[in-house]
Amino acid sequence: MPTLTFPGTSFPPLELPERAPLSLHLTASNSPALFGCREGVCGTCLSRVIATNGDLEPPSAHERESLEVYAPDGETHARLLCQLQLTADIAVEKL
Repeated sequence: MPTLTFPGTSFPPLELPERAPLSLHLTASNSPALFGCREGVCGTCLSRVIATNGDLEPPSAHERESLEVYAPDGETHARLLCQLQLTADIAVEKL
């Protein structure tokens, strides 16, 4: 099972089923991620993937469109956690 970590926080690593939709598994009590719409349009869950042990699927066209609006210029590792399916061990930090 892939592991999701939050370096620099007190949140413990989470083991989640492969391809787990993070918006269904992350809460305010187990992660620093916040969710507004859970549909990829509000940008509340914008985060930076700071490490990965494997390949993640690239952002969908819908997610890329939202990242163009919400991600800081030049931030190539930004992702919307509500749109990310876990396919590898990753470490993320809130943007």
